Order: sequence, then C-alpha cells, then structure tokens
Amino acid sequence: MMSDLPLDQVRTLLAVVDEQSFDAAAAVLHVTPSAVSQRVKALEQRTGRVLLLRTKPVSLTSSGQVLVRFARSLAQLEQDALSELGLGSTSVRTLSIAVNADSLATWFLPALAQVSESLSLCFDLQREDQDHTSELLREGLVMAAVTASPHPVQGCTSHRLGRMRYRAMASPAFIARWLSSAPLPTSLPKAPVIVFDRKDDLQDRFLRALTRRRNFTLVRHHIPASESFVDAVTAGLGWGMVPEIQATPRGDALVDLAPDRPSDVPLYWQQWKLDSPALAAVAEAVTQGAKEALR
Repeated sequence: MMSDLPLDQVRTLLAVVDEQSFDAAAAVLHVTPSAVSQRVKALEQRTGRVLLLRTKPVSLTSSGQVLVRFARSLAQLEQDALSELGLGSTSVRTLSIAVNADSLATWFLPALAQVSESLSLCFDLQREDQDHTSELLREGLVMAAVTASPHPVQGCTSHRLGRMRYRAMASPAFIARWLSSAPLPTSLPKAPVIVFDRKDDLQDRFLRALTRRRNFTLVRHHIPASESFVDAVTAGLGWGMVPEIQATPRGDALVDLAPDRPSDVPLYWQQWKLDSPALAAVAEAVTQGAKEALR
C-alpha cells in the first residue's frame, strides 16, 4: 500500500530519475551516493520489485514508473499546500512538461509567459515528438504534455488544443533544380528531403498521400532543431513539411509545393488528474495560447 511507503525513499527515487544518476541525486539531496543507493534498494526490497535499471542514464521499470508518478504527484500537492498556507512563497516549484519542437519554437513559450509570476513556477521542459510525448507522461517523467494523442494516459485528462498546419515547402532554386522537369508525384520522391529526426514521418505521410506508394528512395538530411529545419529548407538543402506559422514570415523564400494539400496535426493537452492550482494555471495559459496560434 502507498501509505506504507517511506516517503524519503520515494523522494530519493524521484531525484535519481530527474537527475539521471545516483551521484547527481546525492548532490541534490545533500547525502552520499551510497545513501541514495541504499534508499532505492530498500524501496525495491519493500515493494518486492526492481524499480530502476542501473544504466547510464538510469531508466525506470514499469513498477518504477508507478512510484515516480506517485512521488511527483505528492511533491506537487505538497508545494500547493505550502503555497496556500503562505509557507511556500519564497520557494520555487518545478513543473515538468513535454512539448514537441515545433510548438516550442512557435507558440508555446509565449503561452507560458502568461502564467502568473506569483505562482513561483520553474518550468522543466522536455522536447519530444508530438507522437511520443504521451509516453513521458506514462513513465511519470512529466506532469503534462502537448501530444498528438487524444486518448488520455491512465490517470490523466486530455483536451484538444487545435491543429498545427504543415505545408510541403521548398526554395525557388530547389524547385528549379529538382522539381521542374516532371509532375510533383514523380519528381518529389526522388528529391532530397529534410526530416527532423528518425521519429519524424510527416514527409513520408505526405508522399504516401501524394503518390499512393509506400517506398521511396530519398536523400534524407536529419536536422533536429525546428528553426534550423526551416533554415535548411529555405537554403535549398531539401524540401520539408514546414509549420505554416514558421513559413509565413519567410515570404517568397519558401514556395508551397501543394497548396491544396496541407497536413494538419491535431494537438492535445494531457495532464495528471491533480487538484493543483499551479497545474490549472498552466493549462489555462497553454489553452489560450493555442487558441490564438493554432487552427
């Protein structure tokens, strides 16, 4: 039972996960690495389960994920209670959020800036593809996420933020070199393409819809930074699916290859079911920011 769990051991497990090593957790907790290791081992013995894989960095087992979610919820509720009692006004509370790179580069940070400074929040943002941010929620590594999944992770709520629209874009010089000699369904699969990382399948999805094929011989450039991705497309290194909000300011430097074929990615806000004023304030700010920026 959760009531039988020594809270110092649970908090130690959370520190190891957040700091990604026993040594770093020890520094944060102001104890020795040996003490951290002993607490985690004691918690594993108490639960009868392996909670951490001693890899570099450490990783959680499914049982460890359950306890980390509990520890993070407990820490947030404790901070909220101290704040309401007027005992936590000088302390900074950390709120961990997973967000996709394109949202982070466009509308998300201005939304967070609208959260009241009186809440004394410190944001710990983890960048991840929108199709995978919900996994960080499931693992207990974050308390909220911008995700492409409408289905709430167990213990979470989910509501729709809006649609981020992407367009297949390329520079005029790239079009002249690679796409001018044949129709788009024929020429585009053979042209160099920019992809964000190996989880990014927006370009492949667009090509499948355009050509009704599934296999392509592509020169792929991996550029895992949102602004640099758009810079690469603008420079003519390849074509790519660019967020409409980032394409518009580039003007004539980018050309929409298929104006009648935009790709919309629905985004959702998922968060833990906690009666937390801080979490509620962030959710309100994110929802309002998305309403102004997304379709």
